[in-house]
Amino acid sequence: MDSTNRAPNVPLSKFKRTKIIATIGPSTDSYEAILGLIKAGANGLRLNFSHGTYEERERQVKWIRQASHEFGKPVAIIQDLQGPKIRLGDFEGIINVEAGQEIRLGYMSDYERSGVIPTQYDLAKKVKRGERLYIYDGKVRTTVTSITNGVVHVLVANDGILIKRKGINLPDTDLGGDIITDKDKRDVIFGAAQDIDYVALSFVQAARDIEKLRRLLKTQNSNSRIIAKIETNAAIDNLEEIVQETDVLMIARGDLAIETIPEQVPIEQRNIIRLGLKYAKPTIVATQMLASMTEFPEPTRAEVSDVATAVILGTDCLMLSDETANGHYPITAVEVMKRVINYTEQNNPVMVNFVDNDREHNRQSAISAAVVGLAKNVRAQAIVAETKSGATALAISSERPKIPLIAVTNDKRVAQQLSIVYGTKSYVRPVDKMAATKLTNWLKDNKVLKVGDIVVTASGQYPGVVGTTDTIKVRIL
Repeated sequence: MDSTNRAPNVPLSKFKRTKIIATIGPSTDSYEAILGLIKAGANGLRLNFSHGTYEERERQVKWIRQASHEFGKPVAIIQDLQGPKIRLGDFEGIINVEAGQEIRLGYMSDYERSGVIPTQYDLAKKVKRGERLYIYDGKVRTTVTSITNGVVHVLVANDGILIKRKGINLPDTDLGGDIITDKDKRDVIFGAAQDIDYVALSFVQAARDIEKLRRLLKTQNSNSRIIAKIETNAAIDNLEEIVQETDVLMIARGDLAIETIPEQVPIEQRNIIRLGLKYAKPTIVATQMLASMTEFPEPTRAEVSDVATAVILGTDCLMLSDETANGHYPITAVEVMKRVINYTEQNNPVMVNFVDNDREHNRQSAISAAVVGLAKNVRAQAIVAETKSGATALAISSERPKIPLIAVTNDKRVAQQLSIVYGTKSYVRPVDKMAATKLTNWLKDNKVLKVGDIVVTASGQYPGVVGTTDTIKVRIL
């Protein structure tokens, strides 16, 4: 089913450039809800593989593709892997802890019999003495004092409570490339047989984690792209190598705030967006963007400001999690986010200039800069780029043009993947030397463009061949 045979139902000037990802969950587990999210402005839909069954996921993938086709808009499907389940295990009631107390943690321990608090991950194999260990979203902070016979002894730094299955963060611990679990591998194999566009890897620590997932995807003949979730201290330390290895970056601000310190997160958010622009890698800002809308129909002023700030910084995409997965107002949350994006983009008085952000000097970046500069100077209504792999569109998009970027490709997967890339509207058309011209004519016939409009096109001498963009044209319709 092709979702790009219909002309857009909004004028080019009304396109939002910053994209929206919504998460599917109990609140949106129906065809009508998924169609509603897409109509409201969602460009990507996230399936959280920490929850749900394969039967549910298969059904949701079909619904997304059907809704995408019905509305006439390509949509990216994102498979978010659970990663290592570093959580407390099961025990009865609440455990009260006090500052100065020593507690013991053991893999699958029986708390009632041994007094050792159970964990769902064998910490003893990974942690070292002196490392920090945070429990329950950082509410209980501890330090490892010793490891004996598979039991981790920690010293508690503050009063608090422990509840079963709450998360554990290890800001100082090197998991040694052991972040793709057996469950993740099964999920990747399942996802490769489905219509998945992106796989998001949790708790990335180094470039080797991305390489490992890429090899796994290759064994499954999957051409899904990889999203590196930046949520660990190690990822911050190895950030530039991760950026160069991955396809997309997600700033997962929840765990990142625990692993680092909350005041560091806004700085890291800006740094990740900076590197994304430098290397033409899309960025996603995630976690608590409109958190209050899980319960209420209106966002807080601080949330509106947070969304607007991410737009001004130049991120490609904003993500909603609980707001659309479990919230009472999932469609409204997307509508509000779209409204804030549109207003910010149309009225933004600030030009963000990142320090030390010299791009790599290569032919593609030079052509992209020339395309955007020329389009601005001739006051073009649109840039139309022919792209086989999506690389041309990514490079042009990373220049952050204010003019809509229309990508034409013969690959449906690429069109779907480009749907979460800044400022890009993608269309699937056959390989043709005149693909950009034919698409432009079609847009004119459908009154998206009009006689007298100026369009700048980027194409290659060899259509359908990756990396051959070498021609820029200015066309007056």
